[in-house]
Amino acid sequence: MSWTRFASFTRTAETSARGARRHTARGHSAKFLVTHRALLWRVTRNELKSRYAGSVFGMGWAVLTPLLLLGIYAVVYLVVLRVEVPGLSPVQYVLLIFAGLVPFLMTAEALTLGVTAVVANRSVLNNTVFPIDLAPAKSVLLAQMPMVVGLMTILVALGLTGTISWAVLLLPVVWGLHVIALIGLTWILSLVNLVFRDLQNLIGLVLLVLMVVSPIVYTMDMVPPRLRPLVTLNPFAYFVTAYQAIVVFGRLPSWPHCLALVAMSVGIFAFGSYFFASAKRVLIDYV
Repeated sequence: MSWTRFASFTRTAETSARGARRHTARGHSAKFLVTHRALLWRVTRNELKSRYAGSVFGMGWAVLTPLLLLGIYAVVYLVVLRVEVPGLSPVQYVLLIFAGLVPFLMTAEALTLGVTAVVANRSVLNNTVFPIDLAPAKSVLLAQMPMVVGLMTILVALGLTGTISWAVLLLPVVWGLHVIALIGLTWILSLVNLVFRDLQNLIGLVLLVLMVVSPIVYTMDMVPPRLRPLVTLNPFAYFVTAYQAIVVFGRLPSWPHCLALVAMSVGIFAFGSYFFASAKRVLIDYV
């Protein structure tokens, strides 16, 4: 091949590559959740099975671990610390803790896995069968096992105590909003982590702070007035109080609370989808 033909071929290849990158960057990453939903589900299911492959209890660990942690919290706060919340019976207080702790366990696992999703899946960066956009979403789906087990435990407890109400029908709605918010957030964090690698080490500290400033083991009425703005600025607190209102008090959160929850979840999801689709071809060079 002559130098002229080689140079022409190189320019054509570069132009095609730039066009492909622009085409890939257009739109939103959310479209892959629809077009590749069957693949995403299959990959998530297989990875969940492989996580417990070779162990004696297998998938049983996915059930035992959250149940054991929930039991420890119940014993510590009721038996050891003997915490009493005005207006709540001991059973209601345990359900209050569970309704906040279960979503936190899911959130913590989703963010821990999601922040390294792109780095951990660098082998599929140029894979057209499994787009890299699905990796953060897969991390969130993998983290749903504690939520499934925890919510089943809560529903059984509500049934046994006779305190179950129609409001539990709205749990899937809050859960769905929570999931899409986490997918949007992991889209953002997984790319930021490419540039700022300390983020994957910092996330543990962030989650610890998040647990403290979220009303999991206390109610908003127990928070001193001067500290309530700190809790109000915590996005996760909106989910916690929504779960607790449905499970413990058998009612919907206030309408302003519901509107804020929907706007926040949809906003984070939409921004994360656009950010990942727009920035991935630039930031992936850092992998």
